[in-house]
Amino acid sequence: MKKFYGQRCYVQSAGVKNDMEVDGFSVAVCRELGVELERHRSRSFEEMQEWGDDLSQFDLIIALSPASQRQALELTRHYHLQIEYWPILDPTGLGETREAKLAAYRQARDQIRDRMVGRFGPPDEPVEQ
Repeated sequence: MKKFYGQRCYVQSAGVKNDMEVDGFSVAVCRELGVELERHRSRSFEEMQEWGDDLSQFDLIIALSPASQRQALELTRHYHLQIEYWPILDPTGLGETREAKLAAYRQARDQIRDRMVGRFGPPDEPVEQ
């Protein structure tokens, strides 16, 4: 999102769990678009609040899994903000070979990219295809 839209909006990445490193296949396929994830770490909604991100300050939460959608709805039931669920392919566990796994991750990456462009318009700066 930051690569596509820069400073146009404040973006924070969060998930249901924070105990996982970013998947190496995710890093590889995002790098193909010029998006660097090597130093990215997932954080939970609770961590966001502990670090000073008040969920009521956000306008939109985009959930990429049913679990994150449920948690976002529960945590924000007293706030006036929009929650969208984008059903994206979960590539973990798909593919037998490295190339097959990368193809599944590319498919998920492209689904997210297409949803972002459909929702927020064309990127501010050209992104590699």
